[in-house]
Amino acid sequence: MPCRRELVVSKNGADPSDPRQRLLNAGWRAAPSSVRLLDVLESRGGRARFVGGCVRDTLAGLEREAWDVDLCTSEPPDRVLQLLEAASIRAIPTGLKHGTVTAVLDGQPFEITTLRRDTATDGRHAVVAFTDDFREDAARRDFTINAMSVDRDGRLFDYFDGAADLTNGIIRFVGEPTRRIEEDYLRVLRFFRFYARFGRRAPDGSTAHALRDTSAGLDRLSGERVWQETRKLLEAPDPLAALHLMTDLGTLAWLMDAAPQLDLFEALVRIDRAPEPMTRLAALARESGANAERLAERLRLSNAEAALLARLVAVSPIDPLRIDAAELRRSLFVHGAEATLAAGLFGATDTGTSPEAASAWRRRVEATPVPLLPVAGRDVVAHGVAPGPAVGKVLATVETWWVEDGCSADRETTLKRLQDVADGS
Repeated sequence: MPCRRELVVSKNGADPSDPRQRLLNAGWRAAPSSVRLLDVLESRGGRARFVGGCVRDTLAGLEREAWDVDLCTSEPPDRVLQLLEAASIRAIPTGLKHGTVTAVLDGQPFEITTLRRDTATDGRHAVVAFTDDFREDAARRDFTINAMSVDRDGRLFDYFDGAADLTNGIIRFVGEPTRRIEEDYLRVLRFFRFYARFGRRAPDGSTAHALRDTSAGLDRLSGERVWQETRKLLEAPDPLAALHLMTDLGTLAWLMDAAPQLDLFEALVRIDRAPEPMTRLAALARESGANAERLAERLRLSNAEAALLARLVAVSPIDPLRIDAAELRRSLFVHGAEATLAAGLFGATDTGTSPEAASAWRRRVEATPVPLLPVAGRDVVAHGVAPGPAVGKVLATVETWWVEDGCSADRETTLKRLQDVADGS
């Protein structure tokens, strides 16, 4: 089937002039590396367009310091590799089975995917066949706002009214919702992630029913995929409406093992202007009573992430307006910077702290170095304590004194204390 080349505009007559101007002015579209890639991909009669997040986010008026630029092409993946290599562009076969090649140009990666259609799916993976039909490729995408593409001239191809949905704050599946979710159950979580960023209207009845009725399929997803989508959702400036919707549809209870009340989370969103996904996850865990270790295992967090989550869930709230310098140093030494910051934010939610005061607390924590105990086990041995358990006992006693003193005693003073403890051991 020949590819449709005409500009596809919204069927409901929405004025596309503003979004079109954003696309025409988009720096990623006219960048020399983007133009060169299009030249290479279209050098033998193939066609290529920009697709995905760069198109959606530009139409939404979002700004980025650096853009992830994805392209789709009618050229098959082996030809894409040949074209890139012939042009001396580094090519990485990141997913040839699904038609994806990563080109690295001027230090920037570009994901290039051959137009495709699904021939079979199992709820997690799809078997694809390649095509040269841009509309057919768009029809396999999850949401209308992700199904738009743009050619080198800035012309928008919008087969399913994604631009209008974006303007109206509607997150809508391409095609029948249940069928699209059953193709990949991760789309349930992706719905809430995009709803947190762009949604302003509640989903229609068929979409809500599909999200609720297919939630059992989430158990088939890997923890890594669940955490990837959850993290992106929690990175949204204000994901509260999405979380309330997840609560209503049972998805948040599935994620956390029990639905939190969201009071702490709501207060945290109100005061914290630099959201940290792990802090927000910890807030959900604290409200739902989730076990941090079990949650970390379920989401397949890294060892560092799991340790941080445990500290964030366990740390006691502190009042950021009342804590003095010594108390701050003690908290930084015992809990670390991330947990100390979170402790102040959790405490601030109980005291009516303003966003400005919360920002001041963040700056204060970031400006205060994490204290380091100025002595070590080798210093204990140097003072005559035989290597073994006694060294740790002396060091622990010195550390307790040092912490109670406000983590400020210098090495000379601490060594004197160490000598006194060692002599008495």
